[in-house]
Amino acid sequence: MFSFRTTPISEQLDKALTEGRVGVFYNQSAWDAGSGKYIYSIFEERGNLVVKFEPEDDGRHIFFDAEDLKGLSAVVVEIQDVGSRFFPYTVDVLRLMSALCGIEQAPSLYIVDHPNPAGRDVEGTLPAGVSDQWTPAVAHRHGLTLGELAHLYHDEIGAKYPLHIISAEVADTARILMPWTIPPADDFPGVFTPFFYTGASLWNDTNISPGIGTYRPYEIIGAPFIKADTSGLPLPDGVLARPCSYIANAGIYEGCRCYGFQFILTPGTRYHSLMHTLRLMRYFSEHYSEFHISESLFTRLADPVSAEYLKGNITFDIVEEHIKAEEQRWIRKAKRFLLYDDAPVRIK
Repeated sequence: MFSFRTTPISEQLDKALTEGRVGVFYNQSAWDAGSGKYIYSIFEERGNLVVKFEPEDDGRHIFFDAEDLKGLSAVVVEIQDVGSRFFPYTVDVLRLMSALCGIEQAPSLYIVDHPNPAGRDVEGTLPAGVSDQWTPAVAHRHGLTLGELAHLYHDEIGAKYPLHIISAEVADTARILMPWTIPPADDFPGVFTPFFYTGASLWNDTNISPGIGTYRPYEIIGAPFIKADTSGLPLPDGVLARPCSYIANAGIYEGCRCYGFQFILTPGTRYHSLMHTLRLMRYFSEHYSEFHISESLFTRLADPVSAEYLKGNITFDIVEEHIKAEEQRWIRKAKRFLLYDDAPVRIK
């Protein structure tokens, strides 16, 4: 059973929500600007909140035990997705959806949807070859809302429990605040971060830091061994590179002086972060003997053609055409799961 609801979660009259045992799966983005309260307050005030699933001390994941899901009537989810299949909280939602499949008399699942701050632009390929078990069969930057992504995943895993999506267009927060006003994660601070994250998060699987411990994570990359010189550095049209140095206060180079670049988008630029990151990684492989890519990157990338490019075995034009074809394939697949009038598009 699937439904798309166009009134707020607080106005839903399903017995599972008004009288049943409710669990709430949320992070800091589940704050309503109209009421000034977090989503769990609705059920606390009704007296039927049983469990809260919230970020643990690492601030990067929402952990849960499948036993905690048993006996619930409903699980209400509210996080801010950022448009990338790598985003940890989104992966947690998919783990939750899979876990519900293993529960006899599973609770109904309600997703409180939000706009996608990365917009409808699509980047990358569908997973192929070896990939992480929780990697959904979506493009690297999928162009969907969390509700649409859950709609697709519910179908892919053959889930039988009811799924209800609360429209992103009905919440006060969506009208009052911009989608990035409340950071969706500790390392996801600002308006431009969604446009860099899909590609730049892959630096976490190398010994170049994606600016973790700086004021502009994923817009800045750096390492102690980099020469902050833009000569020969690959830059797409509309993208500037500002040489910089900094002392990171977190991440793999915490307390160390790093050198690198802040990438800046000029007004109107539609940035393909994945393809730019691939070109940058190839550049660093060819110019810095110190640069190292972990095998985990290839698992996260889940694309053998891109992997061959990073290993120096094929040219960029081959991987570029491959990615373009994959993006079209993903857009065709995503079409049947859309809930809003606009649709995902390629960056041309």
